[in-house]
Amino acid sequence: MPTDFSATRALFDLPEGVIYLDGNSLGPLPRAVPARLQKAVVDEWGQMLITGWNKAGWMDLPTRLGDRIARLIGAEPGHVVLGDTLSIKVYQALASSLEMNPKRRVILSDTGNFPSDLYMAEGLCRTLGPDYTLKTVAPEEVLDAIDDSVAVLMITEVDYRTGRRHDMAALTAKAHAAGALAVWDLAHSAGATDVKVAEGGADFAVGCTYKYLNSGPGGPAFIYVAPRHAEVARPALSGWLGHEAPFAFDLNYRPGAGIERMRVGTPPVLQMVALDAALDVWEGVEIADLRARSIELCEAFIQGVEVACPGLELATPRDPALRGSQVSFRHPEGYAVMQALIARGVIGDFRAPDILRFGFTPLYIGLEEVEGAVRILAEILATNAWDRPEFKTRAKVT
Repeated sequence: MPTDFSATRALFDLPEGVIYLDGNSLGPLPRAVPARLQKAVVDEWGQMLITGWNKAGWMDLPTRLGDRIARLIGAEPGHVVLGDTLSIKVYQALASSLEMNPKRRVILSDTGNFPSDLYMAEGLCRTLGPDYTLKTVAPEEVLDAIDDSVAVLMITEVDYRTGRRHDMAALTAKAHAAGALAVWDLAHSAGATDVKVAEGGADFAVGCTYKYLNSGPGGPAFIYVAPRHAEVARPALSGWLGHEAPFAFDLNYRPGAGIERMRVGTPPVLQMVALDAALDVWEGVEIADLRARSIELCEAFIQGVEVACPGLELATPRDPALRGSQVSFRHPEGYAVMQALIARGVIGDFRAPDILRFGFTPLYIGLEEVEGAVRILAEILATNAWDRPEFKTRAKVT
């Protein structure tokens, strides 16, 4: 039976009168999170004190939650672990990949990748020496750019600005045929699309949890290591909790078994507790149903906007197979238009230089919200309601 998304909608605490189309940047609060956090703070931290690491199972949260996320990204159980930030997980995956492919020195990515991923790659190359380089090409040129000079392909599956979706299976197959490894960033696809890291052949995959997985601001990131690499990949960040026996307090590092070696520092327990409660929303949700509803919502939004707002230019691929669960339109005053929308209760976000970005999350968004967002956007554009000084003043977060 298809998922009843009215049931999942009831599991979120959404402000009255708000159409929230920014879950691709920060997911809303699941209703179960506050009580679960209170229990962790008052009953566990408050009463158990340090014994909570054992009694409350805090130390096992990274791998237990990893298994819960594995189902959502098509990964094998026991091969995903949580902790640290996405940038750190990108660094880990890239460093391990380069060490596993020692005769090559090129990281290949694309110009649509999230800048932080590119920054981490640049920093790693500087650390390793002048022979290592990051090469970027246009997103549509990635397949042809994969050759026998590439050590590792680093791609974000869904472009954060346009929503363009790369073909994981095809690009990974080309990388492997050329002797390269493939690292996939799932920040804008985990919990939004039918991700299949195992079937797609990914060597490593990383992602954050505060977007479509609703763990809250600053929620921990995850990393996937394919089973064939689990006992081979060496973590560049050889942290205490990635040690084979952390509480033996050995002075020399020995990597832990399998995915455990990708742990670095102390788990952020309260953030992981929030994520644990948030993942309960996914119980009974079939990813295929989620994807089908996502396509329905995005199609309705595109069609509605193109009829009602002829001045906007679609920046997202028209073919549903080539996009994630977001829709972007271009407008020369995109920032001001988005601020006017937010003032009217339609929350999306802006990405430089001119993109209005809208995320569609079937867990709590339906056709009624799509129609309302189109109507308000059309009113703002028709009346030039965006052309006010307060809407043109840039905030720190856009």
